[in-house]
Amino acid sequence: MILCIANVLDEAALGEVRDAVRNGTFVDGLMTAGWASRLVKRNEQLAGGPEARSAQERVVDALKANGVFATAAMPKKIGPPLFARYTPGMAFGTHMDNAVMGEDNLRTDISVTVFLSAPEDYDGGELVMETSAGESAYKLPAGAAVVYPSTMLHRVNEVTRGMREVAVMWVQSLVRSAERRELLFDLERARRALFERDGKTPEFDLLHKTASNLRRMWVEP
Repeated sequence: MILCIANVLDEAALGEVRDAVRNGTFVDGLMTAGWASRLVKRNEQLAGGPEARSAQERVVDALKANGVFATAAMPKKIGPPLFARYTPGMAFGTHMDNAVMGEDNLRTDISVTVFLSAPEDYDGGELVMETSAGESAYKLPAGAAVVYPSTMLHRVNEVTRGMREVAVMWVQSLVRSAERRELLFDLERARRALFERDGKTPEFDLLHKTASNLRRMWVEP
């Protein structure tokens, strides 16, 4: 399931993150590239420091507070975001995210890109997913996020004008399987819609029972 979520960062949060990022120091993105990705990665990333930590905390807090993200991702751990920028000529060719990241060996079930630049501020720079139905390209408004399984090959098209700024991060979910997460997400949406329409009915109780018992079967503590 590929999910686009609007306004993960509201206007105030977006401004704070962009200011923190732009006051920081950027380094070559190859510093965090794997041995294969080094061949296709051309971008810059924010180095560590107080600006990076402040922006990381702001983005993670916003994601945790977003009900759609929480329901769809069921996060157990969220890795610290990386802040990347692409100027003309930069791109990130087709690649696969590492299965395990960081000192705490976070298993990457879900990848998240939060767009910090408005789409009209740059040309190119689409995030392209390779799916069984063909390629899907994403270039969302500033503050919006695209959430997708880390099992997908993907790329960032070359930027030809302006600057593309994003926050990227990875999530270990309580439910490892993307297919099971999607089923639980659909059931939760149906359960809430039924409750809002009809209240606590026998049909709601049955749906609630089914969704709860599936969670018991599939959640990994």
